[in-house]
Amino acid sequence: MVRVGIETLVETDLEAVEGDRIGLITNPSGVDSALVPTIDTLYNHDSVELVRLFGPEHGIRGNEQAGVKVADSVDERTGIPVTSLYGDNRRLDPDMVADLDTVIYDMQDIGCRFYTLIYTLAYALAGVSETDTSFVVLDRPNPIAPLGIDGNRVPTEHESFVGGRRLPITHGLTVGELARYFNGEFGLEADLEVVELDGWTRDTWYDEIEHAWVPPSPNMPTLDTATIYPGTCLFEGTTLSEGRGTTKPFELLGATWVDAEEWAATLNDLEIAGGAFRPAYFTPMFSKHERQDVEGVQVHVMDRNEISPVEIGMKMLITAFQLYPETDWVESNGDYFIDKLGGGPSLRETITDVDPAENADDVYDRLDRQWAEDRAAFADVTDEYVLYQ
Repeated sequence: MVRVGIETLVETDLEAVEGDRIGLITNPSGVDSALVPTIDTLYNHDSVELVRLFGPEHGIRGNEQAGVKVADSVDERTGIPVTSLYGDNRRLDPDMVADLDTVIYDMQDIGCRFYTLIYTLAYALAGVSETDTSFVVLDRPNPIAPLGIDGNRVPTEHESFVGGRRLPITHGLTVGELARYFNGEFGLEADLEVVELDGWTRDTWYDEIEHAWVPPSPNMPTLDTATIYPGTCLFEGTTLSEGRGTTKPFELLGATWVDAEEWAATLNDLEIAGGAFRPAYFTPMFSKHERQDVEGVQVHVMDRNEISPVEIGMKMLITAFQLYPETDWVESNGDYFIDKLGGGPSLRETITDVDPAENADDVYDRLDRQWAEDRAAFADVTDEYVLYQ
């Protein structure tokens, strides 16, 4: 049985924040093994005073869709004011914590650099570092930690809210370890404490820890979704649907111009380790291709101990652009959104220039060799921040 940070805090470490006025950054994934929300645990505890909530993307109760700005509010359940960290301002400004002794962070990450919750963590640490307020991270497992480190790192000049802090696509760290990395590598010097996991090792998948999966965002319903997301999230930067508006976001991908049988056959012929592709027909209820009949594929995780979601996502992108000239890159505010996800223009430029006759394996191998140095460098840099075997 793995004990998560909130359980350790309440059972053994509460004296560290006893009597403090607390601000809590959380969402529905902040629960203990009995599914009691951390909001309720701290609100009902006699030893601390929970006075403010901070909400990330999707809101404090997780009811907003991706990219929707969240306004400041009052939490209906507790009556506590909620300051949004995903509105016009995504940073935690020092004046937001002027009346607080401690800010606590408790949300489930999924182990991928595209996930905005970890940048809420980074920005909050930066804001608190300018004050005397302490910062506590209640650690949670990286649900896809066995996948290790993969993909390229984001150059500083291409920093964004879906890719930054020199992270690779899968980073292999827990939120506590990420906080240590942010604090140490970027000169924040916040008064940081990580309440560690008890009984967790990095070769453990989330469904092996005897904790229920609570979706940390509306389109992250299962561990399979989280497992494949580091590859298929890249389709957010294309005109193909990444499955939003269906019951299988990031597992169903397609467009009105795709031939489902053809694309699935092409991908299966590549014999990508750990994955398989089924021709799929679906109608997104919202987002891209809303209420249109779409053809594409469903990605199936056949052997998660063999799979590389980054490899799958890259080979899907390559073949989509080879097979279907109608495919294009989605722009956002005049910039290509794929460049934010891809850590700069190199990925987009490489795939755009691929010869239709070139083998997708060869294109991916070329990219993967370029990224090998990034992976090794990140492992070296983060070695001192790792807390678990």
